[in-house]
Amino acid sequence: MTTDVQTHFATAYPRPEHISPEEWAARVQLAAAYRIFDHLGWTELIYNHISLRVPGPEQHFLINPFGLHYSEVCASNLVKVDVRGNIIGQSDWPINPAGFTFHGAIHEQVPDAHCVMHVHTTPTQAVCCLEDGLEFSNFYAAQLYGKIAYHDFEGITVHLDEGQRILASAGNKPVLLLRNHGPVVLGFNLANALALMWLVNRACEVQLASQSMGKTRAIAVPVLEACVRDSLNFNPKFGGGQDAFDALQRIVDRLDPGYRG
Repeated sequence: MTTDVQTHFATAYPRPEHISPEEWAARVQLAAAYRIFDHLGWTELIYNHISLRVPGPEQHFLINPFGLHYSEVCASNLVKVDVRGNIIGQSDWPINPAGFTFHGAIHEQVPDAHCVMHVHTTPTQAVCCLEDGLEFSNFYAAQLYGKIAYHDFEGITVHLDEGQRILASAGNKPVLLLRNHGPVVLGFNLANALALMWLVNRACEVQLASQSMGKTRAIAVPVLEACVRDSLNFNPKFGGGQDAFDALQRIVDRLDPGYRG
């Protein structure tokens, strides 16, 4: 983004004085992510969640207001909560209890999980319903080899004790497939989480399309391992997906930059 564009947005959508520059930057980035999800068709009415850790020593994170569609989320109406789901400061909206059951546990106990995403897209949920889950038979899935964990379905995730079991199931994997439910991804920043979710969604789309036509072709393990090593999505040196996030943010800025306010 050029300096002139940054100056324009800062003037058009000024930071509220009671919010630090670091938190406001996180709010704008997360609001952009919600609009990106809406643009990609990854919304589920008012449900599902993206949470982002607030910079600073406190264990606070931002999450969507429960009752708003992703197209209505903006920087100022995101809700700040602690790891127990208690709202910090003032908010006109509640949060979905299912939004912090496992998000809070992950943010609290996984230091590098700065962003957590959960969706119910048709392809990802369909693969989560398959007995064998995700198979490593296509270009996108190959980049996720060794990075997938599973958690058995326990119903709607509104019980705090399940958060600990979900965390245990995830182990050290950045992608957790909740069986019969949907995927959760853990990113070292928001862009990395989006890159992971993109891979998961595309891998599931291609798997379902391939399986509808017949038997899929296996990929040798050494090739899968090489794909993971070579994937730019996991390498902070190459931004971990930041360039893709920036491109998508430019699209939502052209559509409606009002999320910045």
